[in-house]
Amino acid sequence: MQLNEVSQKAQTIIREVEKAVVGKHDVLKMILTGILADGHVLLEDLPGLAKTLTANSFSQALGLSFKRIQFTPDLLPSDVTGTHIFNPKTADFELKKGPVFTQLLLGDEINRAPPKTQAALLEAMQEQQVTLEGKRLPLPNPFIVIATQNPIEYEGTFPLPEAQVDRFLIRVSIGYPTPESEVAMLNRRRERQQEKVEIDQVADADTLIAMRQAVETVHVEPDLERYMVDLVNATRKDPQVHVGASPRGSLALLKLSRAKAALDNRDFVLPDDIKDITVSALAHRLVLEPDLWLKPTAAEGVVEEILRRTPVPKVPVYPTPTPTPTRQIAE
Repeated sequence: MQLNEVSQKAQTIIREVEKAVVGKHDVLKMILTGILADGHVLLEDLPGLAKTLTANSFSQALGLSFKRIQFTPDLLPSDVTGTHIFNPKTADFELKKGPVFTQLLLGDEINRAPPKTQAALLEAMQEQQVTLEGKRLPLPNPFIVIATQNPIEYEGTFPLPEAQVDRFLIRVSIGYPTPESEVAMLNRRRERQQEKVEIDQVADADTLIAMRQAVETVHVEPDLERYMVDLVNATRKDPQVHVGASPRGSLALLKLSRAKAALDNRDFVLPDDIKDITVSALAHRLVLEPDLWLKPTAAEGVVEEILRRTPVPKVPVYPTPTPTPTRQIAE
């Protein structure tokens, strides 16, 4: 698949999801950027803002198998990964696979399960496999986790450990719709005369894999790679940050900026690509000093300040789609 085809297909996917999720084009584009960058997505927002609907709509438009886990305090790790069950007819133990064996997994209210159950996803999210009874079982390709959580509810919840938060490539907030978008949502609901929104399949697993492979061809200038490292390194030195972003943060900037360039029909990364995804890629990876814990957007503010004070390199810009010797300077 060529890069211009990636952009065209991505627009088709987003248009299809927008049948269900109204007025959130930029948010949907960010989520698809995370999916194309071969990552997992954390949707953090208040109840009723279409987090579950968004995940389900993407699975339908992408043509991926879909399963949902409703995380609760009594959920066990085996409820996620599966277990071996004794079959009296065969007098043997048979593997019953859990819902994690799917292509797109929705972890609904993931912070309601205890840490032991949350940890059941660590190996799956990082290595795309599950180990049961000492046997490694590969997960389908692609394998995507879209998890949701409520950022302001603390009773009956268990904060995600840093190791698991770090495995989410990107964190996205959907936010309230504008009044105009909310009116359009009501009009659509009235006109279709049913609750369910019909989402057409416009891609499949092979298409998504091909799109990801095309993203790997996007060019990144060495100066921009250094810029990514400078941003991540700044989080480790900021006096407001107790623990900065790990090298996974640098890799996240690389993967997401290339995916964003591909969505914009370019075969090279611009500084603006990095700026546009840095907050979503890094803010959730930071552990702030205790006096900032009660501020819900403190981490985003720290990253935005780092973006403002970090020098932006000047890099050559090639005409799309094929690089030529003629260059312009972009900041």
